Amino acid sequence: MSVAKAPLRRAEVIAVGSELLGSTRIDTNSLFLAERLAALGIELRSKTVVGDSRREVADHLRRALERVDLVILTGGLGPTDDDVTRDALADVVDRPLIEYPDIVERLVQRFARRGLKMPEVNRRQALVIEGGIVLDNPNGTAPGQMVEVGDRMIVLLPGPPREMKPMMEALVSGALAARVGAERLFRATLFTVGRGESHVEELAQPIYSQWLTRAEPIETTILAAPGQIELHLVMRSANETQARATLVDARDELVAALGPGVFSIDGRSMEEIVGQLLADRHLTISAAESCTGGLLMSRLTDVPGSSAYVAGGVVCYSNQLKTDLAGVPEELIAAHGAVSEPVAFALAEGVRARTGSSISVGITGIAGPTGGTPEKPVGTVAIAVASQTAPTRVSTLWLYGNRGQVKFQAAQMGLDMVRRLLLGV
Repeated sequence: MSVAKAPLRRAEVIAVGSELLGSTRIDTNSLFLAERLAALGIELRSKTVVGDSRREVADHLRRALERVDLVILTGGLGPTDDDVTRDALADVVDRPLIEYPDIVERLVQRFARRGLKMPEVNRRQALVIEGGIVLDNPNGTAPGQMVEVGDRMIVLLPGPPREMKPMMEALVSGALAARVGAERLFRATLFTVGRGESHVEELAQPIYSQWLTRAEPIETTILAAPGQIELHLVMRSANETQARATLVDARDELVAALGPGVFSIDGRSMEEIVGQLLADRHLTISAAESCTGGLLMSRLTDVPGSSAYVAGGVVCYSNQLKTDLAGVPEELIAAHGAVSEPVAFALAEGVRARTGSSISVGITGIAGPTGGTPEKPVGTVAIAVASQTAPTRVSTLWLYGNRGQVKFQAAQMGLDMVRRLLLGV
């Protein structure tokens, strides 16, 4: 009589390959694996990259088995001596590797179809751990393996994504699905702008800390992303309807605490949110950009359908082009400097007059790393938003980071000023 095994809930991924430790190759498999595991309600708790060392792979596998129910190793299943994943698994579970004649025959036939004789080294790929289950690889020579050790499961998959992904999909609909039980993971997100991570934490922590004592707790993660702070809420439940309703209520609590800085509750980016607001109101937008170099317009036009609301814009980096293209008076620049609220105001008003757009943005600043002064250090940015129906809004910001970060944050804050104007905030 078979004994039912505990459901799989937590996983680790170990990517094997010394090439992944260099500067030219990255592990992209774990992103795919995290998404597919989450769909089953299995939470990915750790991702590790290990070089082609039998001892180190075995050490990482042993430690992973102490922490989680499921360990997936990718890579290291090739035919050469540095493909050590099978051997490391044998060391950890203390079982022999056995050569499967039918795998050898499939490999021989695969080479024969190309008019080639199979090299003897490929026989290594026919070694399967005693008691393991072979996972067919329709796109390569390296079969995968699945091994159960008590309630825990170990899965070996090849490294190339073209081979790994269909094998993982087969597991998701087969062996893994049979071991996950009724519970699933449910998620909610919100993105906020205008506050730093610590200030968001100060407002949010008293709320989300109370959720951890529930029968079905909600875990909250706060992430600092470029130009925004993200809050990710996750709960495990067997009742989808109830879980989603609970997460909506929890998310709404945070929205109320964080106020109008919250711009997205469904994962959409700032440019998508602003674009939708413009489209819903049948409005158009233009921009005159200096330090952002057209980034604000580029982000808006990254959104499909943006031709319905983007009128156009100018990149006026030099003072002369600020005058020629956006109509900024030379004496205004001379009196206040190119990076100033009066110039940002004039940029916004000038480009709106020239394009006939409903709304326009003017951005001027010092992206760095040079060009700053004690009065106007690197990161000083002036932004204005002009409208046909509301007074022009203008603000000066002091942004931190390298040149690219300052540019992105300036574009983000310019878009957020448009969002707030459209919402009447």
